[in-house]
Amino acid sequence: MTVLITGGSGCGKSTFAEKLTESLSAGSRVYIATMRVVDEESARRVARHRAQRAGKGYRTIECPKDLSGTEFAPGASVLLEDLPNLLANEMFGGGDWKRIAPALKELSGKCRHLVIVTNDVFSDGENYDPPTAEYMRCLAQINSEAARMAEVVAEVVYSIPVWLKGDAPCV
Repeated sequence: MTVLITGGSGCGKSTFAEKLTESLSAGSRVYIATMRVVDEESARRVARHRAQRAGKGYRTIECPKDLSGTEFAPGASVLLEDLPNLLANEMFGGGDWKRIAPALKELSGKCRHLVIVTNDVFSDGENYDPPTAEYMRCLAQINSEAARMAEVVAEVVYSIPVWLKGDAPCV
């Protein structure tokens, strides 16, 4: 099963995604971390996420770019955290953002369950500079492709999942 989890910054989607991944699998769990640590804020965020999943059986794969290069045991339950970081790393770090959607499909075929975390960055009504607007356009395209591919889509609002597509798995 492939599940896409979206929501605003700080809404609880990462915690929810981890609980969902844990409920879907008692077997091998893989956490694909896409964030690059570039400042104190990102270091705190990474440390918080590591502490949150400590002792829960996740094997962490650091993958800031080129998602198709990830290796893990077939049949694992995989949590991908998150698409916006992966896209930013590809777009602004010399990669190719167009390889993300095909890599998601490939990843989905290699694992038992895939839980993908993304962000809703589209509802503030601001006008952005051209590079940021292009980033948002590309994220919208990737989110749309991920939602099409997923059997289940949920938006997390104030730590509460709102099911948008498919049947809610038991959490």
